[in-house]
Amino acid sequence: QTIIQGMGELHLEVYIERMKREYKVEVETGKPQVAYREAISRKMEFDYVHKKQTGGSGQFGRVVGTVEPRPDGTNEFINEVKGGRIPKEYIPSCEKGFLAALKQGPLVGFPVVGVRVTLLDGQAHAVDSSDIAFRTAAKDALRGVLRKANPQILEPIMKVSVDGPTEFAGNIFATINQRRGMIVSSVEDGTYSRVDAEVPLSEMFGYATILRSLTQGKAEFTMEFLKYGKVPASIIENLMEELRERRKNE
Repeated sequence: QTIIQGMGELHLEVYIERMKREYKVEVETGKPQVAYREAISRKMEFDYVHKKQTGGSGQFGRVVGTVEPRPDGTNEFINEVKGGRIPKEYIPSCEKGFLAALKQGPLVGFPVVGVRVTLLDGQAHAVDSSDIAFRTAAKDALRGVLRKANPQILEPIMKVSVDGPTEFAGNIFATINQRRGMIVSSVEDGTYSRVDAEVPLSEMFGYATILRSLTQGKAEFTMEFLKYGKVPASIIENLMEELRERRKNE
């Protein structure tokens, strides 16, 4: 099984046709899947100790800090540890641990985006502290606190532009509204109309076929990624159930 990624159905269809044509292989495809993300909406504090004792030397690492949402959707790590409470050679391991925790969110396991992690304090042991101890401490600390930071599912929102004869403008508007879309602008020159909208990617599967049908094949559209947006409360429960089932079968 191979996963291929693209900007939409047409992009994926081009890949598949190239595989058939250039590599002479039979391709069986499943339903396209949306690349969701997870985010948090609340600032939280953490104070976590990783402590493990085995036959010889053990593992010890304590990390103290905060996690909070970042509006721009990027992840950021800030080190504000003072006085060598965590030796500087272990700071990169802390960062690696935090980043590892962000690879799988607490809700369904999608990557977490838009998070600022600030490391404020900690504690080390002269014998038992190590890179792996602090990496584990940071990873487990963040995993635990993400669950309490009001996690949310984000979906990709696409910028969609539809061009077609003005006589079909009503049909074009309807296709956008039926897909949880938001009309941004519309322009008419008497003969042709252009509609610009923001539409969730999950609602755009099969759109080309429907648009052709409703406009007698005279309209066309382009689509590009715009941003990630919060999934509406009205569909979140059904979506999460579907996503968990999908993860289970992967």
